[in-house]
Amino acid sequence: MPILEHWQHRLDAVLISHLHYDHLDIPSLRRLGRDVRLIVPAGAAALLHRHGFRRIEELRAGDYTNVAGVPVTATMALHNGARSPFGPTAECLGYIVGNGTNGHPRVYFAGDTDLFPEMADMAGAVDVTLLPVWGWGPTLGNGHMDPYRAAEACRLIEPQMAIPIHWGTLYPLAIHRLTRSFLSDPPRHFRDFVVRMAPEVDVHILNPGEHHDV
Repeated sequence: MPILEHWQHRLDAVLISHLHYDHLDIPSLRRLGRDVRLIVPAGAAALLHRHGFRRIEELRAGDYTNVAGVPVTATMALHNGARSPFGPTAECLGYIVGNGTNGHPRVYFAGDTDLFPEMADMAGAVDVTLLPVWGWGPTLGNGHMDPYRAAEACRLIEPQMAIPIHWGTLYPLAIHRLTRSFLSDPPRHFRDFVVRMAPEVDVHILNPGEHHDV
């Protein structure tokens, strides 16, 4: 069974950080069903309504909602929210899931973002961070963190655990024939920087399809 169909009736909600095609893919969402609950940045609902999705909730940074009894808080993200070339523009968000009660960790999913000073406000309020450590090709555009800047985010946020994301999955056609390092090196470089800059943070590198219990 394809993985998306496997989750179709087991998901309480889908968190969408921004409108870029590698984060909001309409065909993938359709495979989850048009009644799946979508939590999205302000400005994204009209696009999804046009494609037939019926359960859409828009949030702005600082807003919160509840999913199956678990609080979800939207956070700011420093990234470009336009869906190029002719699509709409919406906010870019991260999310903090959970509040640390009943033994459940507080998880910060950063979405796509560059480093920003307000990350320090999360210090002591997050147990696990999911931090992007690269982009989708061999070079980084604006609004992304490289491994060093992601390690700096760990130093500011002070989580117990960090899991690097946003690496090694998407790339320009055939570019991997020229260089493969950006497909595999960013999480390892991130771990090395964290050891030096935030040694109290435990880094877990997961390959696509792997999981880790927290």
